Amino acid sequence: MLAKALLEDCITAALGTGGDFAEVFVEDRFSNTLSMVGGKVDSSVSGREYGIGIRIFQGTNCVYAYTNDGSRESLLRVAKEAAEALPGVSGTRCLNLLKGTLPQVNLIHTLPHTIDKQRKVAIMTRAYQVAKEYDLIISQVSVRYFDEDQHVQIANSSGLLVEDRRVRTRTGITAIASKGTEKQSGTYAPGAHMGFEFYDKIDIDTYAREAARIASTMIHADYAPSDRMPVIIDNEFGGVIFHEACGHSLEATAVAKKTSVFADKIGEKIASEAVSAVDDGTIPNSWGSLNVDDEGHPTRRNLLIENGILRGYLVDMLNGRRMQAKATGNSRRQSYKFAPTSRMTNTFILPGPYSKDEIIANTEYGLFARYMGGGSVNPATGEFNFAVNEAYMVRNGKVMEPVRGASLIGKGSEILMRIDMVANNLACGQGMCGSLSGSVPTDVGQPTIRVSEITVGGRKGDK
Repeated sequence: MLAKALLEDCITAALGTGGDFAEVFVEDRFSNTLSMVGGKVDSSVSGREYGIGIRIFQGTNCVYAYTNDGSRESLLRVAKEAAEALPGVSGTRCLNLLKGTLPQVNLIHTLPHTIDKQRKVAIMTRAYQVAKEYDLIISQVSVRYFDEDQHVQIANSSGLLVEDRRVRTRTGITAIASKGTEKQSGTYAPGAHMGFEFYDKIDIDTYAREAARIASTMIHADYAPSDRMPVIIDNEFGGVIFHEACGHSLEATAVAKKTSVFADKIGEKIASEAVSAVDDGTIPNSWGSLNVDDEGHPTRRNLLIENGILRGYLVDMLNGRRMQAKATGNSRRQSYKFAPTSRMTNTFILPGPYSKDEIIANTEYGLFARYMGGGSVNPATGEFNFAVNEAYMVRNGKVMEPVRGASLIGKGSEILMRIDMVANNLACGQGMCGSLSGSVPTDVGQPTIRVSEITVGGRKGDK
C-alpha cells in the first residue's frame, strides 16, 4: 500500500488543472486456481496483480488512468497526464487524509495461502469421486478450485482513506452425462467471502451429487414444449432472473442515462404486490459482500422494491452526481484496470407467505424451473432470455416428467407484474456478474416464485 504523503501528493497533482474530485485506488491481489479433469489436476495457476487507478471528476465529466508502476515519479506523472484531460483552473486546496476504521463484516479465520495445495487437491478429488460414482451414465467430471486474497487502499480528495482485505474461496463442479451422441451437464459452484474455513461449513459431497444428479436426470428428459404458460422458478440460483431482468436496470449506470426501463419511477408500482427485493452487501461472509465498496463507502442494505413499489436504485458517486443522489455503497470494479460504477452485491427477492409445496399444488399446468442457467438482458427494454438447466412439467398440482432445452423469454417489467405467489424458502447462489466495470462476485437469490404466464422456448420431439 502507498504512504499517506504519496497519496496526498497524487491527489493534489490530479486536481492540478481544475478537477473538483480525485481518487486513488490501490490493489494488491493474490489468486490461485486449480483445475481437475478426469480425477487429475491438469492446471495450476497462481498469480499476483498489483496496480493503481487514478480517477478525476469535473462536474459530471470523468477521466480514469491506471498503472502498475507504484513509484512516486510514475504516479505523479500519471496523475498529471490524467488531469490534463480535464482543462480548467486549479484552486487552492489543503488536503489531509484521515484514515478511517472499517466495520469488519466479513471475518476471515484461515487464509487460503497458508493451506498446502495437497489439501485443496484432496477436496477436489473428493468432489470428483462423489460425482463420478453417482451414476454410470456420468462420463466426465471437472472440478475447479479458486481462492483470492485482495488488499485495497482507497483515498480521495474528500479526505477519505481506508484499507480493506477481501478473501474469497470457491469450488465449481461440473458433471457430464452421455447417452450415445447426446450429452447433458450439471454444475454447482458454491463460494463465499471466506477463508479456507469455508470447507468446514459446507458438505462438498452434497454439491457434487447435485451436479451429477442434474446431468443424469436431464440426459433422460424429453424436450420442453414451446408455449406461454405459468412457470414456477425455484429458489437459490433461480434469483438470476431477477438479477438480470430487473437488477441491472436498477443500477445508476443505466438509470442516470435514462436508458433503463425503470428510470424516474421511484414511488411507482413496477411489480406485483407480492414482490419485495433488496440488495445487501452487509451479509457476513456472503460471496457478494464487502466491508466497503470500491469507492471506500461502507456497504449497506438497500431496499429496491417494497410490495411492488420501486423504492431505490444502486448508485455510485459519478452517476450520483448526474442523478443528484447519494452513493449507496454499490460501486464496484473487477480490478484497478477498471473505473468503478454501480453494481449489485447480494440481490434477492424477500420471502413470501407460501410454502413451495403450496405453490406447486396450486398450479394446474406449467413448467417448474428447478435450476436456471445463463442468460442476457437489455437494460433499456428489460427484454431477457434465460436457459433452464433443469426443468419439469407440472400437471394437476404435481411435478411430473423432466424436460430439457427450455428457455424463458420475456421483459423484466412484465414478469415482475406477473409474480403472483412467493414462497418462504429464501436461498442464494453464487455467480460472476459482468458489466462496464468488469466481472465481480455477486449472490443472486429468491424464494420459490410463480410467474402466472411467461413464454417458454423449447420444442416438441422424441428423445
